[in-house]
Amino acid sequence: MFATGEHHNPPFVASSPTTMLGYIAARTERLILSTSTTLITTKRPREDRRGLRDAAQHLADGRVDLMMGRGNTGPVYPWFGKDIRDGIPLAIENYALLHRLWREPVVDWEGRFRTPLQGYTSTPAPLDGVPPFVWHGSIRSPEIAEQAAYYGDGFFANNIFWPKEHYQQLISLYRRRYAHYGHGLPEQAIVGLGGQVFMRRNSQDAVREFRPYFDNAPVYGHGPSLEEFMAETPLTVGSPDQVIERTLKFREYFGDYQRQLFLMDHAGLPLKTVLEQLDILGEEVVPVLRKEFAIGRPANVPDAPTHQSLLAQKG
Repeated sequence: MFATGEHHNPPFVASSPTTMLGYIAARTERLILSTSTTLITTKRPREDRRGLRDAAQHLADGRVDLMMGRGNTGPVYPWFGKDIRDGIPLAIENYALLHRLWREPVVDWEGRFRTPLQGYTSTPAPLDGVPPFVWHGSIRSPEIAEQAAYYGDGFFANNIFWPKEHYQQLISLYRRRYAHYGHGLPEQAIVGLGGQVFMRRNSQDAVREFRPYFDNAPVYGHGPSLEEFMAETPLTVGSPDQVIERTLKFREYFGDYQRQLFLMDHAGLPLKTVLEQLDILGEEVVPVLRKEFAIGRPANVPDAPTHQSLLAQKG
């Protein structure tokens, strides 16, 4: 699968991930596509629904799902006329509306943050009457884990910047609350994880090549050392075998889970290097992870929902 985020500031590119995904969807056949994340706080949910519907339902035959979050750039809120202190209430209210727009033919709506809707019908309807699956992405907010559990949606833990103990708390909360709302057992909750890697054939070359990018990157630079950051977060800089070994431990920390994403284009890496990283990931890492994660996976742990599985469930 491939996922792209939404940012409205340099050095990022995609300010409208659904437009970009629509283009990719029209040129591909098998890739699952997702946002990682789209900003539910600053985007109007009626327009967000239209973008995801066009990309997911029609151009990709349901191969797109929605990962939504609040973003990690504070100034974006006033750019859209919002207050960052309303981040959690905006996420809750906007998704409540989006959830209805995907499921009800006529919607009357009145909330705190947008003009009311009266007798609103959004067309066309979702493909086969099945809305895209939704992941709620979070770095630190238990309220978002609760939101995902309430709706029976997926919970995507950023799993990039913080120690594993932090994400263990969020994922454990989500699993408990998922069961509380009657969607299934805690181990059946739909969990996704992020991750960061940089690989070369041997670890010394990987560290030597990546260090200058790390030391000067806007996110990492001028803080903890590369060694400290690798020890305290899931960032793995080394050989493909080291990446496999580190990633397989995620199941020990978080239980069986459904989606693993890797942040590959980061820290200012040039395009040639990113493409080399993707080759290593696809040829040497992903096949092993798929095989190893399947070993011992309980039969009652579901796969991540797809359009086809949701359609079969509806039928």
